[in-house]
Amino acid sequence: MSGSGVRGAAAEREEFVSFFPQIVRDLTEGGLGHPEVGDAVARLKEVLEYNVPGGKCNRGLTVLAAFRELAAPGQQDPESLRCALAVGWCIELFQAFFLVADDIMDASLTRRGQLCWYKKEGIGLDAVNDAFLLESSVYRLLKKYCGERPYYLSLLELFLQTAYQTELGQMLDLITAPVSQVDLNRFSEQRYKAIVKYKTAFYSFYLPVAAAMYMAGIDSKEEHDNAKVILLEMGEFFQIQDDYLDCFGDPELTGKVGTDIQDNKCSWLVVECLRRVTPDQRWILEENYGCKEPEKVAKVKELYESLGMRAAFQEYEESSYQRLQELIKKHANRLPKEIFLGLAQKIYKRQK
Repeated sequence: MSGSGVRGAAAEREEFVSFFPQIVRDLTEGGLGHPEVGDAVARLKEVLEYNVPGGKCNRGLTVLAAFRELAAPGQQDPESLRCALAVGWCIELFQAFFLVADDIMDASLTRRGQLCWYKKEGIGLDAVNDAFLLESSVYRLLKKYCGERPYYLSLLELFLQTAYQTELGQMLDLITAPVSQVDLNRFSEQRYKAIVKYKTAFYSFYLPVAAAMYMAGIDSKEEHDNAKVILLEMGEFFQIQDDYLDCFGDPELTGKVGTDIQDNKCSWLVVECLRRVTPDQRWILEENYGCKEPEKVAKVKELYESLGMRAAFQEYEESSYQRLQELIKKHANRLPKEIFLGLAQKIYKRQK
């Protein structure tokens, strides 16, 4: 990226991040000090400030960048840009809602370099209700900023449909890999791709671009379908990277300690590993996968190393990136290729 591109990205991020205090005010100002619900709204403020900022903000920033790319100059008045900022933060709240709940289900310890919310003293399973509050905050913001806009219903339906798809993906993940029942026969490439598509790709990649498309007045099914083909492929690429970083990434950079092996996750590494193992190596997996003991986790990692999983991932990363470029050429006929190329460059070779 050029120097001016880097500066532009930094300025856009600064603009986005500096809008967050306004989001908190929008969601809490009317309720703080209220005689009946004031205490609950004070808790909501704490939930928002702990769980929503602190990530890379890629999803929210994508809304802003895509809106600027897609909308005609006459559509980019200050009020419309504020709507784009707010919708970007809606996706960040949506993400926080999923992560707070996901961390409880996975019994995770850290997230974004700090203790998971439910692990904080005095929080525990009350975090379930905090996750619900984060979700309902999304729809309050959409109404406040977009309620009078012609695309409001399209956005509402997009968020509701994406929540359902993501929850289906989470359910597939949970039933494929129950914590106490290791059954490697459940781990197939087909199941893995279904989990990734529903649990990650729809909300992380299609949702931000589709939201910007609706806001720019692009609502034809054909154009959304074309964007979806590219963005779901990108989501798969992103999740496979995530699985790789869970095992081989540096927690100092990723901000979290990987637990996929202990959690018996249907991850790309174990699916690929199962395609390569001898019967004896499969037995090592059967005995050690999905166990909490550090020495058993270490044995799985040793097996991954001996089967050359680092090199397998690098090979996958190269071929997937090439495939993405081809999809962009083929499907981004009426949409600016820059949106998709910019997103691909952000995630390719990432370390966190």
